[in-house]
Amino acid sequence: MSKCSEDPGVITPVIDPSRCDGKAECVDVCPYDVFDLGILPPEQRTGLGFMTKVKGTLNGWKQGLVVHGDQCRACGLCVVACPEKAIRLSKY
Repeated sequence: MSKCSEDPGVITPVIDPSRCDGKAECVDVCPYDVFDLGILPPEQRTGLGFMTKVKGTLNGWKQGLVVHGDQCRACGLCVVACPEKAIRLSKY
């Protein structure tokens, strides 16, 4: 496991819904159960581009979701594991 650089609650992962394909690598690699695989809620689909909406419709809007962002310790494993480069770490 990578060395974590922050206490919980300082950094949170942010997933770009226009890039995420719901492959769940973030779910598998996170040692703090920050992520889950789920369906992107309709209210979070607004403003997405046409091709993102096509892709989302085809895969049932399956996405990685940040469900416990306050548990993130900024180890960065999710950022490295994501094949779509859809995750960045951000300060709360």
